[in-house]
Amino acid sequence: MSDFHNTRRLPPYVFEQVNKLKAKARAAGADIVDLGMGNPDLAAPKHVIDKLVETVGKPRTDRYSASKGIPGLRRAQAGYYARRFGVKLNPDTQVVATLGSKEGFANMAQAITAPGDVVLVPNPSYPIHAFGFLMAGGVIRSVPAEPSPQYFVALERAIQHSIPKPIAVVVCYPSNPTAMVASLDFYKDLVIFAKKHDIFILSDLAYGEVYFDGEAPPSVLQAPGAFDVAVEFTSMSKTFSMAGWRIGFAVGNERLLAALARVKSYLDYGAYTPIQVAAAAALNGPEACIDEMRATYKRRRDVMVESFTAAGWAIESPRASMFAWTPVPEKFRHLGSLEFSKLLIEKADVAVAPGIGFGEHGDEYVRLALVENEQRIRQAARGVRRFFENADETLHNVVKLKQTA
Repeated sequence: MSDFHNTRRLPPYVFEQVNKLKAKARAAGADIVDLGMGNPDLAAPKHVIDKLVETVGKPRTDRYSASKGIPGLRRAQAGYYARRFGVKLNPDTQVVATLGSKEGFANMAQAITAPGDVVLVPNPSYPIHAFGFLMAGGVIRSVPAEPSPQYFVALERAIQHSIPKPIAVVVCYPSNPTAMVASLDFYKDLVIFAKKHDIFILSDLAYGEVYFDGEAPPSVLQAPGAFDVAVEFTSMSKTFSMAGWRIGFAVGNERLLAALARVKSYLDYGAYTPIQVAAAAALNGPEACIDEMRATYKRRRDVMVESFTAAGWAIESPRASMFAWTPVPEKFRHLGSLEFSKLLIEKADVAVAPGIGFGEHGDEYVRLALVENEQRIRQAARGVRRFFENADETLHNVVKLKQTA
């Protein structure tokens, strides 16, 4: 594999090292509390499943589907944006259904990137934000992940010192992995910046419905002029606990979406039609299931913050997303996030995502996902407490092993 050009450009997938260690521990009988992957454990809404079952097995729906999404699904997404954000979308030209937001990002990169094109990507950030462009032949320049005034200073510097000039900037709020949230004022400034420098904005809003403290995260498309420069990616995965169904959307700028639709027309026939019909039912249906999802993750967040802090690991309470992004405890920071994550599996029976997997600026952090119930989260906190109580002995053994090696 290392002989192939595209795979040579990709670093080792650090999450795989954690996954292998987790599998080995479970094979040996360990009860691992898995807070690593953001894989929802909640059930998809019943009315959505019922619509899927109703539609499966009919000759018309078992045929090839439409790569940009069936019309009813695109209309449903346009209706969602109108209700949620007050944003009007043309379902024929400003909405493309994707196989999850991850596929949407990867194929958008294929559609718009020429060899050597520069793209500005937050560091740390979800891996596809950078590696989709790397696989398409692009070059990544890191910018901060925090939506602060300093962000624009760094952005301006990146524009001035990049040759060639960047073609696009990626943003992700609520952020995976940091759980940071951007304001509408931030997006307004970003749109002004993008238009000034003639670059595109690619916004990942996969966690837009997972928020806890009353204030719903905005869409970049609410900012004046955003349709001139921006495309936004959303997903059914977290909002409706439909991660394995692989349904998402790209909406916004018509030129970018036409390019995405053209690339997709060569690569896929779209999601299975009954899944698209069920996804439309989700978007058009009652929203009580979204409120229940949000309440569940909020309870888990509160339990995680309370129990882990009591165990000696202070967790900052995230305002949104299904993750807590927290520093590696000072005593273990010199090990780096990957080695610390391995120790958590071995000594605490807890799996987390090492921050280095989201970029080098994440190496002093780990990401904890709210994908276990409250009882299991408390169990994880007890494991962490036991681990910390024996920390000195553990670190002594780690040093000894390194010296032996």
